[in-house]
Amino acid sequence: MLLKTPYLLFIGDAVDPLAAKVAQGIKDWRPEFCVGQFRQEGCKADMGIPELSIEEAVAAGAKTLVVGVANRGGVISEGWISVFEQALRAGMDIASGLHNLLRDEPRLVKLAKEHGCELIDVRIPQVDYPIANGITRRGKRCLAVGTDCSVGKMYTAIAMEKSMREKGRKATFKATGQTGILITGDGVPLDAVIADFMAGSIEYLTPDNDDDHWDLIEGQGSLFHPSYSGVTLALVHGGAPDALILCHEPTREHMRGLPGYSLPSLKQLQRTALELAQVVNPDCKVVGVSINTSQLDDEAAIALLEQVESEMGLPTIDPFRQGADRLADALAE
Repeated sequence: MLLKTPYLLFIGDAVDPLAAKVAQGIKDWRPEFCVGQFRQEGCKADMGIPELSIEEAVAAGAKTLVVGVANRGGVISEGWISVFEQALRAGMDIASGLHNLLRDEPRLVKLAKEHGCELIDVRIPQVDYPIANGITRRGKRCLAVGTDCSVGKMYTAIAMEKSMREKGRKATFKATGQTGILITGDGVPLDAVIADFMAGSIEYLTPDNDDDHWDLIEGQGSLFHPSYSGVTLALVHGGAPDALILCHEPTREHMRGLPGYSLPSLKQLQRTALELAQVVNPDCKVVGVSINTSQLDDEAAIALLEQVESEMGLPTIDPFRQGADRLADALAE
């Protein structure tokens, strides 16, 4: 998948910053691709980049409007359509990772054809994936698992890849969701894969490799989240990880989207994830903890990281704030 760059990030009417995690991920990891953002009235997210109209974005060179908002259920809001129509009339492609597909919107299909533009749905599997077979593969694999959704699993894996490559080690970030795919241009849209083939798609994504090569697999959902635990388990069993990184956001009062469910402790996550991972890889180990401290000031963040490290007995860092060297080094031990 090759998207025309640069991008205008469409944040729409995002109800909070987490709802714009797609835009945030692209802005953080591919800032050179982003000319600006388009926000609608009531939007509660801000990437801190220029606020542009469609016309201004085109004048600035934007080639693709990227849907950077991910609402519950992944649907295209009726209130977004007029903006998408403006973009197509201005000659921009549109890329989306939502479940509700651009190609299923007749008005957009008609305009795209008239103006020679592309509608790019990245959440459509491009491969006929096999059913998982559980056969041991060469190479090494690390999976980020979380206490909840949207706690920093993708950021952790990308930061670890960056650290390892800077040190000359063999490492590849493996995207399994829309944001990761939009950042890298490749991957498996796991939550759009038919259930019987989910684990097989991750085996396909992480095939045999050099013995000293690490695939750093982007985590999804949480084993403890009633809505999305199935996707997480497919990653655990399909990835057959040699190493697990535990990911957590410490200020959450409840599971994302589920006020009636509290988050598990890191100890609970460690026990459950490791037991399930060892079903397919008995040698799997938990090697580190990644804490998303974005809602904490420096002093509070450092204190929390030190506390968790003492309690867990594992290297504990915020890889986006501090760099991922300690987590990357833990893979070599």
